Amino acid sequence: MVTAELNRHPTVKWAQSSDKLFITIDLPDAQDVKLKLEPEGKFFFSATSGAEKIPYEVDIDLYDKVDVNESKASIGLRNICYLVKKAENRWWSRLLKQEGKPPAFLKVDWDKWVDEDEEEPENKLGSDTDFGDFDFSNLNMGGGQGFDADAAGKDDEIDDDSDTEEEPSAGGEPDAEDSHGVETGGKPDARA
Repeated sequence: MVTAELNRHPTVKWAQSSDKLFITIDLPDAQDVKLKLEPEGKFFFSATSGAEKIPYEVDIDLYDKVDVNESKASIGLRNICYLVKKAENRWWSRLLKQEGKPPAFLKVDWDKWVDEDEEEPENKLGSDTDFGDFDFSNLNMGGGQGFDADAAGKDDEIDDDSDTEEEPSAGGEPDAEDSHGVETGGKPDARA
């Protein structure tokens, strides 16, 4: 029991659609990540973080049953994202089985939240809004690197055009272009 009292709770953000839960645990540099998800809705997470290997833990009972086999996890540098498939396609009135005020570490993820009456038809559930913060680069799915490079190249061209349009108003076109190229060197990539 002593170890449980010493464990801290990371911030846990959640959102839902009719068939999925999105659970994001904010814990930078998480190590020794363990997840246990049971069909009855038992959700257990533990990990350590920092040089001191401080233990963190989340042990909650979800509102209803889940499909463990269809649920997925992605461990990133700053957070751990879980896509939990509900056993039944229906909206939950809350995340936890327990009624009353939720724990302080549990927050709604408004970036992923979709109101029940605004949910898209089932044929469109694969949109990027459903997977906003998931880091798929760790899943070895391929194809992502080439796409990013192409997009970055297009952004640079657009930035260069807009920079050239602004420079004449500042006066001294040749000087502005030369100083712009020297001052920003690698910065256009940082803005993209």
